[in-house]
Amino acid sequence: EGQLVESGGGLVQPGGSLILSCAASVFPFGELPMTWVRQAPGKGGEWVSTISPGGTSTTYEYFAKDRFTISRDNAKNTVYLHLNALKPQDTAVYTCVKGGPLGDIRGQGTQVTVSS
Repeated sequence: EGQLVESGGGLVQPGGSLILSCAASVFPFGELPMTWVRQAPGKGGEWVSTISPGGTSTTYEYFAKDRFTISRDNAKNTVYLHLNALKPQDTAVYTCVKGGPLGDIRGQGTQVTVSS
């Protein structure tokens, strides 16, 4: 069945950066696209980014383009989300998902809070 465990969230000032990690025990990891989604307080979930199984293709929601970078290391069964130029409106719980944004396996999420 598999498990996803996120880490790397925290409190950061506006303009700061964070690197989120998602350690996966879903198999075969290297044959699966992986997705990050987020949910802000009082709001619905948002798709953030998806990466292809081999990591050669990435897609981003409009707010993530040019600021966030998704990557993966298939040898470590890990997917990353680099967050740069963070804004207060990026405050949310960030969750990784097996496959696309509606995938059937997702982690518990990691909290990102952007505040001065």
